[in-house]
Amino acid sequence: MSEGIDPGCVRLRLASTGGRISEVRVASERPAVASYLRGRAADDAVRLVPLLFALCGQAQGRAATLALAAARGTDFPAQLDPAIQREALREHLWRWLLDLPVQFGDAAMREEFVAAAGWVGKGQRDELAALLNDARIEALCRRLAEMEDASDSAPRFLPSLDARASLDCWPRLDADFCRMPHWQGAAAETGAIARRHPGTGATTAATTSAFAARWLARLGELRDWASGTEKVGAGGTASAAQSGTGRGRALVETARGLLMHEIALDGERIADYFIVAPTEWNFHPQGPLAGWLTGRDANDREAVQAFAARAVAALDPCVRWELEWL
Repeated sequence: MSEGIDPGCVRLRLASTGGRISEVRVASERPAVASYLRGRAADDAVRLVPLLFALCGQAQGRAATLALAAARGTDFPAQLDPAIQREALREHLWRWLLDLPVQFGDAAMREEFVAAAGWVGKGQRDELAALLNDARIEALCRRLAEMEDASDSAPRFLPSLDARASLDCWPRLDADFCRMPHWQGAAAETGAIARRHPGTGATTAATTSAFAARWLARLGELRDWASGTEKVGAGGTASAAQSGTGRGRALVETARGLLMHEIALDGERIADYFIVAPTEWNFHPQGPLAGWLTGRDANDREAVQAFAARAVAALDPCVRWELEWL
């Protein structure tokens, strides 16, 4: 967000009993952006939106523009938006080339990242494909398989939705939903892993490597783009639909998952504005993070901190995170 506005924090609070983590509280503490937009001239508010977010500015700006157009009566069928797609791919590259090596104690692949981001910007798919099949990437994949991981006892992924279909699930957004979104009354995860999962939102069979699966899903989206096989529904997909008179909703698939904007107009001013970011889905209090941590040995707090850092990185919040012991 812009200077002077705290972008928020994912706060993780742990309690232990008998040497084991017995309670995990997860809270995504984000500023109420609607308060900055409510009452403004609609076009001015939409121009302000991308300036309020440090990450995914393209996606936020496009979602705002589409939601306003939908509120004025213009729907937008689901399609890949090149600018949002490039932004999502750069975010995936940042995680894989800069963040992931450091997790394993290696140097970040800075030169490779700069080159790869340039290839994405210029549409040079073959060059990116060669990098993604490089021995260094394969080595990172092996390291993922070897690291201490968690298992998903019952992962629950948000199904693929466009703006029109989302109206059947949630006819209108409100402040409570923005703080704690739900799918059919329960938490659901979004992001590359949800987009690549064949399920329809139901609880899925257990997997053995929760963190690795999420990292590999990001790599899979990069490889799809490099091979030219990406489809509508992948990162970069955008859609919008009118949800009532003077009301419009936009959905955008960002690197981290589903972003939702809904605008209610009063004439040509913003009567209300609702934003649901991927972090609110993925760091839901009943989301996967609590399950990964509950029951772990709590005696070595440095080890808990390190494991929690890997867990948070797998879910990839768009804000900082903090751990506290109760």
